[in-house]
Amino acid sequence: MEEYKMRRGEYLEERVPDMEATIEGYFGEITGTEEYNGSDLYVVGSPDNPVFTRIVAGTVSYSGKKDKLAVHFEERSLEELMEAGEVDAAGDANTAKNDFLLECTGRDAKARRESMKRSVEDDAETPDNV
Repeated sequence: MEEYKMRRGEYLEERVPDMEATIEGYFGEITGTEEYNGSDLYVVGSPDNPVFTRIVAGTVSYSGKKDKLAVHFEERSLEELMEAGEVDAAGDANTAKNDFLLECTGRDAKARRESMKRSVEDDAETPDNV
């Protein structure tokens, strides 16, 4: 599960007031919920795009901190897509993921990579026994 933070001064509930409708708009009908870190996330069990086998996404709330977007994309392998003749759907799947993350976080792919790289570097500087 990946967690994404918003841009400085922005809040997830302001950017995406209806998370359920946003997820359905990008990926298909929500078939259930799943608990993650004390928050219920939406599950798309049969996504519209054949590249995805399952998607879990939603808002994770932390006391004293800004909410974060949590997302997990389960995807079929390239071999499976080639056998089924659905390789062309991979471009659409990538676009849907990036557009969804941009709408929710306000950060493009480059900004998200840089942010994650900084957080990994910050974690590396923190002693393990603190």
